[in-house]
Amino acid sequence: MFLSVVIPTYNRLPILEKCLRALEGQQYDPEVIEAYEIVVVDDGSTDGTIAWLRQNAADFPHVQLFEQQHMGPSAARNLGVQEAQGDTIVFIDSDLVVTSRFLQAHGEMLRDGQLALGNDHFFTYGRVINTANFDDPTAEPYKVTDFSAAFFATGNVAIAKHWLVEAGLFDTGFQLYGWEDLELGVRLKRLGLKLLKAPDAVGYHWHPAFSLEQIPKLIDQEIQRGRMGVLFYEKHPTWEVRMMIQMTWLHKLLWGLLSLGGRLNENTMAPLLQWLIDQGKPQLALEAARIFLNWYNVQGVYDAYAETQSK
Repeated sequence: MFLSVVIPTYNRLPILEKCLRALEGQQYDPEVIEAYEIVVVDDGSTDGTIAWLRQNAADFPHVQLFEQQHMGPSAARNLGVQEAQGDTIVFIDSDLVVTSRFLQAHGEMLRDGQLALGNDHFFTYGRVINTANFDDPTAEPYKVTDFSAAFFATGNVAIAKHWLVEAGLFDTGFQLYGWEDLELGVRLKRLGLKLLKAPDAVGYHWHPAFSLEQIPKLIDQEIQRGRMGVLFYEKHPTWEVRMMIQMTWLHKLLWGLLSLGGRLNENTMAPLLQWLIDQGKPQLALEAARIFLNWYNVQGVYDAYAETQSK
């Protein structure tokens, strides 16, 4: 099989370099993987990503670079799929650093799945481990909080290209934060595709350690995710989607109670969060902050839904 690793990127040059160097160092069996390419789609970066990639092209012989104006990850992934030469697409994000046998692990599971099922009605989903360790991201152990129940998430997934084309690729209407990959997952599930886990296909998702300065951006992302969640529900008005986007009385009650009706918020919880950070526990602080972040998300969902009903 010929793998095309599709990576959208936007202003992430420092971690993108680590991402690409890890992909260039892949160890694989030619009987499993014939060849691979790395399709980088720059989504209008302003941090010198394009110039750096061109200046260092000799270090990245597998990279094929494409550019677009800033239109978001859906459009970037669609361009990557359209330009990809491989029969199989591997989606990762540009802040993911993979192990040396990452592609081999996906390839083996794709091969074994084909033999076991007698068809290619499936995709493989690798393991994503979150880390704030920029110097050595692959040193992070797997944690309970790294578990994901998502059906189709583009942080680490491999799928035959023709299924993406048949499903219609990503909906570029999802221009704000969230849900574009899970929405495509609903369409793939309707085509009869199954998820096969590939736990040895490990990627380390780097993000800065949590700090109070990040809170305004995180709140904005939750509000955006709420709005995009309503778009998701409009396309697929099912109870399953309502549960996914937290548009149920249960979620409203849960996060309303946990946040004391919004009284536990970014202001009232700031001293506790800063104390946890000072104790060297930024991840625990982030988990605590999810009390009010989820409350903002639920409010965003219901506000956006009310707007659609009033039109």
